[in-house]
Amino acid sequence: MNNIRYRVIIRCPQCGEKYILRGKRNEKGEYETGFKKCVCGNESSLTIDATPEK
Repeated sequence: MNNIRYRVIIRCPQCGEKYILRGKRNEKGEYETGFKKCVCGNESSLTIDATPEK
């Protein structure tokens, strides 16, 4: 498994909050950042953008 770290930007369409985190991809192709839910309580309809860090 590769050790590429990603800069992950999570945006909440409900309240407009934006989170910038670092994480890695797991075996399922998901980003592991430790993020659980937005401050407004939204857990499901989040926009996620990721770019590899250099």
